[in-house]
Amino acid sequence: MSPLHRLAALLCGTDPGLRRMLQYWVATFVLYVVCIGLLFVQVGQGLSDPGAARALVAFGACGAFVFYVLIRVSSVLKLAPDQLAVSQAAFSLVCGTWAYAISGPLRAAMLTMTVVIIVFCMFALRPRQTLTLSCVAIAGMGATMWWMQAHDPVRFPPATEFLTFGYLAGALVSTALLSGEMSKLRTRMKRQKHELSDALDTIDELTSLTNRRHMNEVLEREERRQASGVATCIALIDIDFFKQVNDAYGHAAGDTVLRCFSAAARTSLRANDVLARWGGEEFLLLLPDAAPEDAHAVLDRMAGRVQAMTVPGIDGRRITFSAGLARRHAGEPFADAISRADKALYQAKEAGRDRIVLAESGPA
Repeated sequence: MSPLHRLAALLCGTDPGLRRMLQYWVATFVLYVVCIGLLFVQVGQGLSDPGAARALVAFGACGAFVFYVLIRVSSVLKLAPDQLAVSQAAFSLVCGTWAYAISGPLRAAMLTMTVVIIVFCMFALRPRQTLTLSCVAIAGMGATMWWMQAHDPVRFPPATEFLTFGYLAGALVSTALLSGEMSKLRTRMKRQKHELSDALDTIDELTSLTNRRHMNEVLEREERRQASGVATCIALIDIDFFKQVNDAYGHAAGDTVLRCFSAAARTSLRANDVLARWGGEEFLLLLPDAAPEDAHAVLDRMAGRVQAMTVPGIDGRRITFSAGLARRHAGEPFADAISRADKALYQAKEAGRDRIVLAESGPA
C-alpha cells in the first residue's frame, strides 16, 4: 500500500459507512470555509466586528475538528449516524445565528445558510427530526432577533426583524414539510426497487417467462392448495430440432426462436396458467384446475400459434414443439406428475415430434 493510501485509510478509515459520514462532514467543512471567507470580506469592508468574527471562526473551526474526531471514533463510542447528524446540524444552526447577529447590513443573507442547513438534514435525518430542528432554528433565531431589536432598535428595526423572522419561519417550515414528502418518496422508491429485484429473481432473463427456481415455488404452493373439482395438469414442452437451428443459424438465432416461442405461447394460456422455462429449449406448463381435454386444447392452440409465428434470421423455417401432458391426481407430488409428463414427451419425440402425448394416468 502506498503512503498516500495509508494516509487516506488513517484519515477516512476503510468502513464504507464511516467514509459516507466523513463525506457529509467534508461537505459541511467546505461550507464552513466558504462562509469564513465571506465573513473576512465583510470584516474588510467594515461591515462586521473583527473581534466577533474571529471568535466565530475559532468556534466553528474547533467544532468542525471535534465532529471529525467524533465521526472517526463513532464505532468505539457507539454513536449512531443520526445522533451525529443532529448534533452537527444543531452546531451549524448556532454558528448561523451567531453570524446573523454580527453581520450588520448583510445579516439577512445569513438566513439562507440556515435554510441550507435544514436541507442538509433532509438527506441524513428522519422527517420528525428535521421538523424538530426547524422549530429549534425558528425559536433560536426568533430569540436572537427579539434581543437585537430590543437592545439596538436603530441597527435592528423591530418591523424589519419581525418581517425577516416571518420569511425565515415560512421557509424553514416549508423545507421541513418537503423533507417529509421526500422521505415518503425515498421509501416508495426503495420498496419499488425491492419489488423489482424480487420480480427479476423470478423471471428468466432471455424469455421473460417464470424461471425454474420460481416455478418450483409455484408448484409447492399448488401442492398445498386444497383445490376442489377437476385435477391440475402439467405439461413438458420441447422445441423440435432446436439444436439444428443453433448449428445452422447460430446461437443468436436460437435465442430469437426462444423469445418468439415464449411470446406466442403466452398468448395461448388461460388466466391462471403458468409457463416456465425449465431448461434450454424445454418448458414446463402448469394448468391449474384443468381436465386433460381442456389442457390439450390449450396446447393445441399454442401449437397453432407457434407454427404461425415468423422468426427472423432462420430463412422462414417453421417452428414446432413436442409436448408430454400429465394429469396430476389429488395429493400426488408434482415431481411424480412431471416424471410422467417427461415420459410422454419422450414418446412424442419417438413418434415423430410435432405432437402432444397424454401420459398414462398412473396410480390415483
